[in-house]
Amino acid sequence: QVQLVESGGGSVQSGGSLKLSCAISGDTYSTSCMGWFRQAPGKEREGVVTDSGGSPSYAESVKGRFTSSRDNAKNTLYLQMNSLKPGDTAMYYCAAGPRIWFPPECQYNYWGQGTQVTVSS
Repeated sequence: QVQLVESGGGSVQSGGSLKLSCAISGDTYSTSCMGWFRQAPGKEREGVVTDSGGSPSYAESVKGRFTSSRDNAKNTLYLQMNSLKPGDTAMYYCAAGPRIWFPPECQYNYWGQGTQVTVSS
């Protein structure tokens, strides 16, 4: 069993920054793939940064503004968000799961409860 807990969300004005954290515990051997997703009210959940062959792949809307990183010693995933816009307002989730090599894909089987990010104009 894997548990993910997000933190670091909050309210910020346009142009501000936030850093989200995702603490990982449990059977971490099944967390080869990790990523960040978000969902705004009334909209579908979208990938913010996902795994692409072991490298992060960013959504076009956040390229140049968001940066993901991982501290393996602390089993923690981070998402640094700069130059925030009102359109970034959403519930942010971290997700993890095993990596399948053939066909190559990630299975995001485990999800956190989410942390709210609100950006005002």
